[in-house]
Amino acid sequence: MTYVPDPLDPDDDRPPYEQVASSLSAAIRTRRIAPGEKLPSHKELTELYGFARATIQRALRDLEDEGLVISRKGSGVYVRNRTERPSGLRPYVEQAFSRDEVTIDFAGFSSETLHGALQEPLDKIRVGRLTPQSITMRILVPDMSVPQAAPVRMTDGQDDQRLRDRMREIMISYTRSIRDSVAELKHLGLVSETRIQVRVHSGTPFFKLYVINGEDAFFGYYPIRPNKVVAQGETIEIYDLVGKDTVLFHHSLNDGASSSGAQQVQQAGMWFDSVWGTIGRDFDLDAH
Repeated sequence: MTYVPDPLDPDDDRPPYEQVASSLSAAIRTRRIAPGEKLPSHKELTELYGFARATIQRALRDLEDEGLVISRKGSGVYVRNRTERPSGLRPYVEQAFSRDEVTIDFAGFSSETLHGALQEPLDKIRVGRLTPQSITMRILVPDMSVPQAAPVRMTDGQDDQRLRDRMREIMISYTRSIRDSVAELKHLGLVSETRIQVRVHSGTPFFKLYVINGEDAFFGYYPIRPNKVVAQGETIEIYDLVGKDTVLFHHSLNDGASSSGAQQVQQAGMWFDSVWGTIGRDFDLDAH
């Protein structure tokens, strides 16, 4: 393999190790460096990117933390073979916004993680470093006007309107922020077309799902854990859906048409469309 990286953006104000990690991550995702292949040595990467060895080592550690590469003692650093790997959502979301048309489908509890992952690419659009022409997002969340399997009171395992009101306010806060931030880009003339839709359903989401540009899917489980929250001024011990530390598994069409990764993406898209188009109901963020 002769790997030649794309030139780095001279206006990129991120630390050098993040720029190197982003460049290598993009090469792995687009299969310019294929699963199982060995990355260039530290010395070669130092020469290719023009940064110090410590910078290259830090970038490779980040890629290993993301689950994209694995270091084999005495042999080198290799791209992971497994496609069903834990992986970070943020670099993929940012990569998606380098396209002219961006589509993101999300199903989950509150869209908090999606909101966090969008901040950096939206900032880059504002300063002209990313220039998508259209952004379409569909957000599918539970209807908190009806009882859910969780969150519930820990004392008796029963539904509590105060808990549902709290979750509904959290959901509205994040989804409204996403909608308004994206709409602002159109108002500023930075993106020609934007469309953010929110629908609710009566089920309890025990997992979160992201389908990005119809090519990459991320899937993770919400564990049920004891938690203590304040609702309407009262502290309540509850069994809660906790997604903060959820591991997301990544599947990609880039794994090949007949691969399990491609099938996972296709099935995820089919599942989302089926719920969205049947039991999903439009939700007006401004009516609550």
